[in-house]
Amino acid sequence: MASGHDDSGKRDSPTGGKEVPEAKVMKQTSIGESMGIDTDPEGDSDGPEETRDQNTHNLRSRRRASPRPAENEEEDAKPESKDKKASNKKVKKEDRSHGDGKSAVNSHGEPDTPSSILEKGIIYFFIRGRVNVESPTSVEDIARSFMLLRPLPHDAKLTEGKIGDAGNIRIVVLPKKVFPKSGRDRFLSFVEKTGTSFDEIKNEFLEGANYDTKTAGKRHTPAATPAAEGVYAITSTGRESHLAYILTLPEELGEFQKDLGLKSQGSFIISTRNPETSPPAGAQIPEGPEFPKEVQEEFRNLRWLPTQPKHFDYVNAQVLLIGETSGIQKATEPQKEDQKHHKEEPLEALEHLEEEDLNRMKGLPGDQSSSIFADLEARAKDYPKLQTTF
Repeated sequence: MASGHDDSGKRDSPTGGKEVPEAKVMKQTSIGESMGIDTDPEGDSDGPEETRDQNTHNLRSRRRASPRPAENEEEDAKPESKDKKASNKKVKKEDRSHGDGKSAVNSHGEPDTPSSILEKGIIYFFIRGRVNVESPTSVEDIARSFMLLRPLPHDAKLTEGKIGDAGNIRIVVLPKKVFPKSGRDRFLSFVEKTGTSFDEIKNEFLEGANYDTKTAGKRHTPAATPAAEGVYAITSTGRESHLAYILTLPEELGEFQKDLGLKSQGSFIISTRNPETSPPAGAQIPEGPEFPKEVQEEFRNLRWLPTQPKHFDYVNAQVLLIGETSGIQKATEPQKEDQKHHKEEPLEALEHLEEEDLNRMKGLPGDQSSSIFADLEARAKDYPKLQTTF
């Protein structure tokens, strides 16, 4: 498959001058297929590599208390409702909090956020098993992996309780199943849904589905299974953008997380493909996002652009994830201008957000799995539990 970079100049490369080799798995069709419906029954044959888990600047050893007692929850997936047509409209930022209206988000609580942090928020990692595979026993049993990005106000500080429904969650699908672990791994992801509310998360993403086929009869797409929860930051280091994360849950990474390519602290270089350029040869990708004129003009004639947070606000935006073996060090390098004004360093800002999120999640009811679903205002007993082993 073609690299997708412009041979006329290396400045067009998704890595700021490094050539992108032929893409490995870049298959993507519809939202329904990303859930496992009518996809290749054999799936992707590529297996996981051995993970080198990096715990640079890990705060867990001095912060974390003993884990909560486990609760016995039923794994009872409900039938999936039909997917609603995804909207290309930009995310609305209004708060649609449920319940008593209180939110754990304290706006203007962090006035000295580093300028290199373009966006910060809560991140959830989910997987969905292949058709008729309710409980995956290996990576080969996974149909798709997902990231849910839940942005917070730039200067927000987290307190106790739920965040509330701002209707601004983006669902990003990774057809490759595993996340990139090194610079050799360059996997294309797609924005599947934007401006997503809790009701849409429950009815159109978390739940499974039953359907009939002419050749195989009744088929079942399993419910989504949580793999991890944490905090993230989209950062800019000049010529590159990064998606850095620190996991809050599970408190101890298991075989499941490591085989998916997740780390306690990790980062990807992220680049957005210009939808007006020819797609890589052989790639099966959806129609490009409907970027507004001002966003499209920023690409000029480039095939790739360092990802901006606004790119995630458009359905079918195609974002390349490139693994970083250095963990989050490069993604959180302090900028000279911020140091001059004595602003908090990006790594410290992300670690503080993770500590706030850890305390917040511990205050939610139930075990670790229940806390993730409670944060999305879903009933844990309706869905598979957080997995740490196959």
